[in-house]
Amino acid sequence: MADALFSEPRLAELYDPLDADRRDLDAYLAMAAEFGAATVVDIGCGTGTLACLMAQRGLTVTGVDPAAASLEVARRKPGAGLVRWLHADATAVPLLGADLVTMTGNVAQVFVTDREWAAVLHAIRRALRPGGLLVFESRDPARKAWLAWNRQQTYRRVAIPGAGPVQAWTDLTGAGKGLVSFRSTVVFASDGAVLTSDSTLRFRERAEIAGSLASAGLVVDEVRDAPDRPGLEFVFIARRPA
Repeated sequence: MADALFSEPRLAELYDPLDADRRDLDAYLAMAAEFGAATVVDIGCGTGTLACLMAQRGLTVTGVDPAAASLEVARRKPGAGLVRWLHADATAVPLLGADLVTMTGNVAQVFVTDREWAAVLHAIRRALRPGGLLVFESRDPARKAWLAWNRQQTYRRVAIPGAGPVQAWTDLTGAGKGLVSFRSTVVFASDGAVLTSDSTLRFRERAEIAGSLASAGLVVDEVRDAPDRPGLEFVFIARRPA
């Protein structure tokens, strides 16, 4: 089940205005071109920014997400009519013979148990054509990004068209054994509503990720640095063997 941040309609509408800088997606657009991908599956596509950008570049794109509210936002974006949208979890990805599967942002880390993660990787392998690539990012646990997840460092006040002024921040609620939990809070000035969303991410070491990919029958071709967040994340490029 998707977190309220993505599945609650009022919060889903705020996702893009509160995170308007999506230069992190430039690297994925560049890699799609670098690898000559023609068919792409974006798992955890959320509000569909990357899926729409790829589709507008002529790629055949399927966006998959378990949050209906996020997909409703996605379907209203320029280029959305070129994308096939699937309301489903990651293990339900169809056998598309895709050239490329992507997971951006924190998507790869929402699968907190080894069983969940393994099931997703096996589903991705089935969705790829032989020789097809999986590209995803995962935060380096050694950098302890969660230490900055507090109201003091994450607080924002943004005036949003149609919603009015909102305040938003994140609070760390727990960290240990590779799991980090946090609460996102949004306060609406228009009616005083306070909406919260509780989330947990799994922080995996580089070797652990590589081992899980191998167990799923995927070969790691390369691990890159995230160009927009150098030194903070691993960007894995893994291949389904031909």
